[in-house]
Amino acid sequence: MDVVFGNYRLKRAERLLLGPEGPVELSARSFDILAILVERPDEVIGKTELFDAVWPGLVVEENTLQVHISALRKLLSAEMIVTVHGRGYKYAGPKPFMASTEATAPSRPSIAILPFDNMSGDPEQDYFSDGITEDIIAELGKFKEFLVIARNSSFQFRKANDLAEVAKKLGVQYVVEGSVRKISNRVRITVQLIDASSMAHIWGEHYDRELDDIFAIQDEITQMTAARLARQARTAIASRARARPTNNMSAYESYLRALQLAAVYETAHEAEPFLRQAIKLDPQFAAAHAMLSFVETLKFFWVFYNPDLLHSGLEIARTALQLDPDEAYGHLATGFALLFLRQFRQAEISLDRAVSLNPNDPFILTVHALLLNYTNRPDEALGVITEAQRRDPYAVGWYEDFCGVMLTTAERYSEATACYAKMATVPPWSLIRLIVCHFELGEIKLAQDALAKLKAHWPGRRIDEIVDSEVDFYEDPAVCSRYRAIVQRVDGQE
Repeated sequence: MDVVFGNYRLKRAERLLLGPEGPVELSARSFDILAILVERPDEVIGKTELFDAVWPGLVVEENTLQVHISALRKLLSAEMIVTVHGRGYKYAGPKPFMASTEATAPSRPSIAILPFDNMSGDPEQDYFSDGITEDIIAELGKFKEFLVIARNSSFQFRKANDLAEVAKKLGVQYVVEGSVRKISNRVRITVQLIDASSMAHIWGEHYDRELDDIFAIQDEITQMTAARLARQARTAIASRARARPTNNMSAYESYLRALQLAAVYETAHEAEPFLRQAIKLDPQFAAAHAMLSFVETLKFFWVFYNPDLLHSGLEIARTALQLDPDEAYGHLATGFALLFLRQFRQAEISLDRAVSLNPNDPFILTVHALLLNYTNRPDEALGVITEAQRRDPYAVGWYEDFCGVMLTTAERYSEATACYAKMATVPPWSLIRLIVCHFELGEIKLAQDALAKLKAHWPGRRIDEIVDSEVDFYEDPAVCSRYRAIVQRVDGQE
């Protein structure tokens, strides 16, 4: 049975909250907290009980619960969840009632594509099976009708045995699994789409084709999966078969090797030689140009904010978009470069286009959230970064990092420090925010400790130079000036 309260319907089976305008994006933990509160509306639920139910067996800081409560209050209404001081939280919205699950229209389907097994017997071929999986994720992610889990989270479940448990952990209704065997110039692919709630086999296929047919196979898998999910959602999906990205299979294999590396921030720079090789083999390979433009712009963070890298990234992105105006990563790289060149309105146009082309890509959503943050819209930014996290729930570090940045901008300092406390290592741009948060909270010793870590990261550089290089990306220059003044004040108190 569903729980209906006001204009909202909580669907426990699908782990979905429907609002007046459709599905409401909630993290898995926030969903569990809300479910407990609305199903016991006349009770005060103690914090200990919430921790035991939502984080069983884990030691979690109290601020973590407060972050999720704050998120729920912003998504619903602040009055719906009240704090009973010294006791816990209580639902105080419209009286909930139980409703038949048959009374509602089907919700937007959610799906995870698990990494296809490499059946070649050669671990060196993992890049090929992983790359094919990632390509299917990217193509399916272009359908705004679905919520598609990102590669970094779905790849946590390689060779999964219990698909129902995987689906539960990722918060999805459907799972795609498959295998790839590449032998010389032939490829064999098996794939199946599973309804995780019933473990029913919705669709499956076996392909034994020439390697040159790989794009046609990927298109068919994407289209058949989309068609089956569309039937579940009762939506019409037009055929969206893409043009063949390259006729050079060696170029495509180099591109797949690059995808494997570019998916992780720490190894993204290692993707560059493979992308350049792919472009050398096929200068018309738009996707390779687009991914290279994104990697090039990321170097901006690695080479102490050298704007020349942003300009070179823009040039590569321009080439990609001339070859294919619908290359999402070409628009992403363009928006990224323009953002950090402080051309905010032009950046927004490019990033909006990137989001429209692939609304499920967490990289794209994250950069869009950064734009909102730097143009003084931190609350909107937090909503977008939450959507990114829903699609990549097993992401490590980046979510807390960017949430901390946005919460600091919003002057929600306690929540920001709670985010940073979850990180193994706080990067320098966030160390500056951490100094600001501790200072504003009156925690001067902690602010000084964060400052010492910042100085150790950039030995020999002046404090004002470090602050300017790390945070001078706000449209309102007063924000950077305030951060600089606070850091200098903390420095003077050491």
